[in-house]
Amino acid sequence: MSAASRLAALLTPLLGGELPVRLRAWDGSEAGPADAPRLVITSRRALRRLLWEPNELGLAQAYITGEVDVPGGADELAEGLRRIWRHARASGASGLRLSPGDTARAALLAARLGAIGRRPAAPRSQARLTGALHSRARDRAAIAHHYDLSNEFYALILDSSMAYSSAYYTAPDTSLADAQAAKLDLICRKLGLQPGMRLLDVGCGWGSLSLHAAEHFGVQVLGVTISQQQHEFIAKQIAERNLGDRVEVRVQDYRAVRERPFDAVSSIEIGEHVGEHNYPVYVAALFSHLKPTGRLLLQQMSRRADAAPGGGAFIENYIAPDMHMRPVSETLGFIERAGFEVRDVQALREHYGWTVRDWLTAFEGRYAEAVAMVGEEVARVWRLYLVGGGLTFEEGRMGVDQILAVRPSAIGESGLPATPEWHGPS
Repeated sequence: MSAASRLAALLTPLLGGELPVRLRAWDGSEAGPADAPRLVITSRRALRRLLWEPNELGLAQAYITGEVDVPGGADELAEGLRRIWRHARASGASGLRLSPGDTARAALLAARLGAIGRRPAAPRSQARLTGALHSRARDRAAIAHHYDLSNEFYALILDSSMAYSSAYYTAPDTSLADAQAAKLDLICRKLGLQPGMRLLDVGCGWGSLSLHAAEHFGVQVLGVTISQQQHEFIAKQIAERNLGDRVEVRVQDYRAVRERPFDAVSSIEIGEHVGEHNYPVYVAALFSHLKPTGRLLLQQMSRRADAAPGGGAFIENYIAPDMHMRPVSETLGFIERAGFEVRDVQALREHYGWTVRDWLTAFEGRYAEAVAMVGEEVARVWRLYLVGGGLTFEEGRMGVDQILAVRPSAIGESGLPATPEWHGPS
């Protein structure tokens, strides 16, 4: 029996009882459908990883290290993952898991392939956080792991605004830059921003919303981030655009902001990172910073009820450690219990799929530059992240929503018009 045939027998139980990909082993032998996406096992160590971690994490680690490869790049990787997940669901398989009987057979096949041995070390790019969950020091470390690769690295992926959140596509042929500008305009209209108002931008990222609101809507902005590299980027942008009299940016935790009240508060895809137990603290802080009738705009990722809160083992270990998502209905409960009145919820799931598509296209076009910047292992982490993330939105396992809420006055006034202005043309 060839190595590829033994590999097929080893992997078939993991993949729902049938092989939806074409396997090639390290000895050149092949097995599986000829017209299927190709999966190349370059080293026996990949099998050892799957024996120790017979799940998503083991397969991801093997890909990150190059022990498993997909010759066709991102497109073939996406099609391979799409077929594997669809086949697993259709066959009733619950993820990459082995029954006790399958485990015993897998161990015997692995022994014949010479793959038995100690647990392989985790790739160097794995997050290794210490300290109390969602303490300020650990949150800084988690954000640094994801965001502080370098501003230049993110510039390979993002548009010129450096907006690292779902865009808003107003037409099928909208460019990423135009879709991000449309998203920023939509947020500002929902917040009812007018010249002279004060906006607090919590978790301001690379400043796309802070700068846009000041430049195009004439507001005074305080942006806070706990990423030093993001702060340096925004400070440079403020100087280059002559916005020093309208935008202030700080390296500061949201829990340490003391100024109040603001006319509006925004927090764009930061709520996923504050933690389940800290979420009431987070929304209470946002509430406390608003004047009565002031508006809050949250853009936040959500998940299907049966999906992993952290996005799965790969995301939790290599991309966004300590992240916690929940169904949007649960998030609305937290917001209402903090004292807010929820006024509008807009689902943007498909828009995030299109956003990630455009990020991946940009990344693949500059993949060699990415490798030169961060190394092959981290570049493969990001290719897998973008491909897998796009599929989670495409298949509805994750979503993203814009939630508009208001701090009512003492007599229940919302300050909102009967017909929301953001429903009209920009």
